[in-house]
Amino acid sequence: MENITVSSHFNLTMFVNIGHYRYLAFVFCLLLYSFIIFANLIIILVISRERALHEPMYIFIALLSINSLYGSTGFFPRFLMDLLSDVHLISRPACFTQIYIIYTYASYEMTILGIIAYDRYVAVCHALHYYRRMNSKKVIKLATAAWLFPAFGILILISLSARLPLCGNEIQKIFCANWNIVKLSCVTTDVNNIYGLILTIATVFFPLFYVLYTYLRILIICWRSSAEFKGKVFQSCLPHIISFVIYSTTGFCDIALSRYDIEKINPFLAVTLALEFVVIPPALNPLVYGLKLPEIRKHISRTLSWYEITNQK
Repeated sequence: MENITVSSHFNLTMFVNIGHYRYLAFVFCLLLYSFIIFANLIIILVISRERALHEPMYIFIALLSINSLYGSTGFFPRFLMDLLSDVHLISRPACFTQIYIIYTYASYEMTILGIIAYDRYVAVCHALHYYRRMNSKKVIKLATAAWLFPAFGILILISLSARLPLCGNEIQKIFCANWNIVKLSCVTTDVNNIYGLILTIATVFFPLFYVLYTYLRILIICWRSSAEFKGKVFQSCLPHIISFVIYSTTGFCDIALSRYDIEKINPFLAVTLALEFVVIPPALNPLVYGLKLPEIRKHISRTLSWYEITNQK
C-alpha cells in the first residue's frame, strides 16, 4: 500500500501563473459574477411579481435562475480569492462543501431541464389536458423531486469519498471535484465507482434521454401540424432547447476533461474548459429566456421602465 497522506487541505494545481494579468482576470470575473446575479435576479423578480407568468413553464424557468445563483455562489467567491492568491489550498470541509454545491447545481440543472421538457411535451402533445395534468400540486411534486433526489444522492456520494484514505492532496482542477479526490485514494474505490455510475445514470443520462425523447415526440407532432402551430411551438420550445444544448455541451467538456491527462492539454485551454459548465449556463440562461420568450421580455422591459421612472422622480 502507498503512503497514506493525512492532510487537512487540498491543493488546487490547475491555476496558471499569469502575473499581473490576474488583476484584470479578477475584475472580468467579478463583473461576470455580478452580471449573473443581476440577470438571474431580474428573471426571478419578474416571474414572481407578474401573475400572468405564474404558470408551470415560467415557474420552472425561475427555478433554473435560482439554481444558477446557487451554483455561481458555490464557485465564484472562492475562485475570485484564488485568482489573487499565490497559494491555492482549500480545507477538506470547504472542499467537500464546494463539491456538494457544484454537483447538486449540475444535477438540479439537468433535472429541472427534464421537467421543463415534460411540461412542453404535455403542452404540445396533450394540449386539451394541460391544465389538468400540470396543476399546482403536480408542479410542486415535480419541483420537489427535482431538488430532493440529487440533494440526497450527492450527499451519499460525498460521504463515500470523505471516508477514503488518500495518498496525496493535489487536485488537478480550479475547483474541488469528487472524481479527482477518488483518484487520490490508496485503497480500492469499487463502491465509489459503482455508486457514482448509478448516480450519473439517474441524474444525468436518464434526464438527458428523457429530454431527447420528449422533443422528438414534439417534433413528430409538429411535422403533422400547420405552419402557424409549428411557429408557436418553435417559439415556446427554442429557448429550452438552446439552454439544454448549452448545458449538455459544457457538462460534457467538464466530464471529458476530468478523465483526460491535464498535462497533455494547453493550460489556458484546460482552464477554459473547466470554467465552462459553472459559468456559461448561469450567464446565458437569463439572456436566452429573457430575449426569446415574448412574455418574459415584455415584463422585463416594463419592470426596467418602471424602475427608471421611479429613479427619475
